[in-house]
Formats: sequence, structure tokens, C-alpha cells
Amino acid sequence: MTTDAADDWKQWHETRLEAVAAPYGPLSLTGTHWLEDYPEGRLPDIPGAWRTDGDGVVLTAAAPDGLTLDGEPLTGEVRLTADTGSTAASRVALGDRRLVVLVREGVWGIRDFDPASEARRAFKGIEATPYDPRWAVPGRFTPYDTDRTVRVANADGRERGLGLGGELSFALDGAEFTLQVSVEGDGSLWAVFADATSGVSSHRFRFLRPAAPDAEGRTTVDLNRALLPPCAFADHFICPFPPPGNTLDTAVAAGERNVR
Repeated sequence: MTTDAADDWKQWHETRLEAVAAPYGPLSLTGTHWLEDYPEGRLPDIPGAWRTDGDGVVLTAAAPDGLTLDGEPLTGEVRLTADTGSTAASRVALGDRRLVVLVREGVWGIRDFDPASEARRAFKGIEATPYDPRWAVPGRFTPYDTDRTVRVANADGRERGLGLGGELSFALDGAEFTLQVSVEGDGSLWAVFADATSGVSSHRFRFLRPAAPDAEGRTTVDLNRALLPPCAFADHFICPFPPPGNTLDTAVAAGERNVR
């Protein structure tokens, strides 16, 4: 069983490396521009005029701008909503670059993904600790009576709400721990956590994504699969910091640790 788990982890790690290093993976993000910061509508190194309009973004472009919409040259005005699919499938492009429309708490922005980014060229891998069964333990999810939202600092220096659906409890070496977690649309869990290695031998915080709990709340807490957040790969992501109580007073020497 341990051998199978170790092999599964190796496959997971290899797949993760491929995703991170992909042309439109997190390493390719070169900018996140909030339109409220550019009332004149001109974004750094991005052609066209961009403005918010209620529940969307209006982009005005001319042929010399070189922008495309759904693969065709864009001239004139178009109304855009948030891109919800893959980055590669974003509607607006500039050559190989993909310009992704996003909205956070009613604030609209444009992300610029460039496969030729310096970070992607310099990437040498992810420092990760090989699989160790001691870090894969049973966990139990207890949902809150009603979902909660806490305000937490984000990596871009702004504060935003983080939705929390319950608590995930587990034991490590006889000590009990609890993390506040979000519940994803497919029922899986998402935790933003720090530990005694954070900012020392690991990134300042990490993500954990346990599988959906069963009807009795049981799932597996596998810290071998602790993930670096997107902002570890590019400064332009807006990752939330751990909510209160999600800094573990133990060293989790497992999972992804740093970008090489």
C-alpha cells in the first residue's frame, strides 16, 4: 500500500510540474491590472481602451492594436464578462499572450499571461519532499451551520473575503489539529494554512485540497500533497493568506516547499 501511495505521489508531482510549466500555467502571469486603478482605460503594455460597465468590461480596439477576439482581429467595441474557462481559451489575445477578464468582489481586472515570461524561462522545478506515509492521516470534516466569510489579507496587499464551510480535524504524532476549510463546488475541501516551516524552509503559506468527505465527514488529510499557492510562482496572483487559526504549531516537512 505504501509503495502504491508513493508511486501515486510521484505521478501527482510529475503532473503538477507539467501543469505549472505549461505555456499558460501560473509562471506565465506577468500582470494583474484592476481597471479602477486606470480610469483613463489604458493598461500597462496592453493595447486598447478598457473600462468597466456595470456587470462587465467594455474593450475598444483598432486594427493597429493587434488584439483578437475569439481568434479573429478585433476592431470596434465589445462587451466582455469574466473568463471562467482555461487561460488558453480566454476570448481576448495579443499574439501568444492571453488577456483574461476577472472580477473579485465587484472589482474588474485584466490578467496578462505570456508564455515567454521570465519566470517560465527561469523555472527549474518545485522543491518537494518525497512521499512519507506519516503525513497521510484520517481527517474528519464538520460543516458549519451556515457558511462563514472572514476578511483576510491577500498577496497583493488588499483584504478580501474568504468563504469557509467548516472545520477539518486530524491528528499528527498524537497531537490534534484543526483547519478552517472552504468547500468547493464538487464537495472537495480547500485549506489555506501555514506551519512552523512557513517562511523558513517552505513558502510562507500553502494550500491543501482534501477529497470530498463521505456521508460521515471522513476524508484523508494528505500533507504530502500540500501545494504551493499560485503567488509562489508569480507575484501577480492575489492568493488569500491563512485565516485565523490556520497556522499549525508544528513543522509540516512534507509536500511542495519552494520554487526552484
